[in-house]
Amino acid sequence: MAEFLEWDAHRLSAAIAAGVVSAADLMRATLDRVAERNPSVNAIVSLRDEDALMAEAREADLVPAKGPLHGIPIAVKDLANVAGLPTSMGSPVFAGQPAPTSDIMVQRMQDAGAIVIGKTNTPEFGLGSHTYNPVFGATQNALLPGTSAGGSSGGAAVALATRMVCLADGSDMMGSLRNPAGWNGVYGMRPSWGRVPAEPVGDMFLHPLSTNGPMARCPRDVALLLEVQAGIDPRQPFGLPSEQYQAQLQTNITGRKIAWLGDWGGAFPMEPGVLDTAAVAVAQFETAGCSVADVAPPFDADALWQSWTTLRSWAVAAKLGPLYAQAEMRDKLKPAAIWEIERGLAMTGAEIQRASAIRSDWYRAVIRLFDDYDAFVLPTAQCFPFPVEWDWPREIGGVTMDTYHRWMEVVVPVSLIGLPCLAVPIPGPRPMGLQIAGRPRDDIGILQLGEAWHGIS
Repeated sequence: MAEFLEWDAHRLSAAIAAGVVSAADLMRATLDRVAERNPSVNAIVSLRDEDALMAEAREADLVPAKGPLHGIPIAVKDLANVAGLPTSMGSPVFAGQPAPTSDIMVQRMQDAGAIVIGKTNTPEFGLGSHTYNPVFGATQNALLPGTSAGGSSGGAAVALATRMVCLADGSDMMGSLRNPAGWNGVYGMRPSWGRVPAEPVGDMFLHPLSTNGPMARCPRDVALLLEVQAGIDPRQPFGLPSEQYQAQLQTNITGRKIAWLGDWGGAFPMEPGVLDTAAVAVAQFETAGCSVADVAPPFDADALWQSWTTLRSWAVAAKLGPLYAQAEMRDKLKPAAIWEIERGLAMTGAEIQRASAIRSDWYRAVIRLFDDYDAFVLPTAQCFPFPVEWDWPREIGGVTMDTYHRWMEVVVPVSLIGLPCLAVPIPGPRPMGLQIAGRPRDDIGILQLGEAWHGIS
């Protein structure tokens, strides 16, 4: 393997700009690495033609740098559109259909000079935190072969961990950037809602739950990619500006206060070993000068779950309902999608309003928590990677999981109110990670904590 495939993206970018590494050499090494590793892990799908990619890389060597990603190969999550490439979303409904244009986030990466080599695998429609689908099959964990890569950005995380790419995009509704990061030893950031714009299509006002964001092998690269992805889109009613995250990354975090919420007072069932692994890891922040305190649950877990599952099913029904309405399409949807759609279609306006009121109450409660703490921390999942043949774990810690996503309840406190959150990996024999969640819109604050973690872990 070419040595520079081990380099972080910011180092590679500087090397390309200085002429130390050519975009063509990087592309050649990348394609060789994909040929070597991808057959066993199945992370990258819809790989573009090799000759076309090499020609694009050689062209990049002949022109001035377009931006900080000039000549960097990337693969885009198969929920986002890349002009000319199929966006299957892991579903037979859309398999093989090329996108006419690139999504905003993708176009920004391309405008910064990135070369898209293909797509990264995802669960069908991104539903569920286990990357498998009937179009491309399952993605293997990069660290524990034979186990789940997590999801829905599982292909992205594995492509990073196996050095097939040095940067990756993802999206996060219910831990989709965080769980696969923790399970594959990389970093995944769910930015503040509105920081990275979605597409200006459909309804743009009611109950946003998901966001796009960056993944990488170090916080500085996360910051680099976030600078490219972020920024207000004037066609949309909500949005936050991009910032100079890299310039602010390294700082003294002495004195910052971290709330350790663990298993939320016993409300979140955990596989044996998960809580101990995460608790030992979070205590390492004390070596960087932070104070860490065990904190009682700041809100009722059942209320959070009720609000989340209501709003999530309602959102899924709004998105996938038109497919469900067509009998021939409905037969191609996986059971989890049908369950979500049918729940959402059956909900009343009063139920939606109650869920939104709970969400608002939680937001007010978390603001009070941040009066005393700079961040709160939870594990990235409630279990370690499970066998890749499973669809989802049916039991954790002796507790039956009553839905296909109950085992990821630990990510709901962040997702429900759109807090910025960085997943950082915990080194060890069984992959796990920490969610570091910060104040609303304090993306730089959690990146700074992540940078400190990178230096001590």
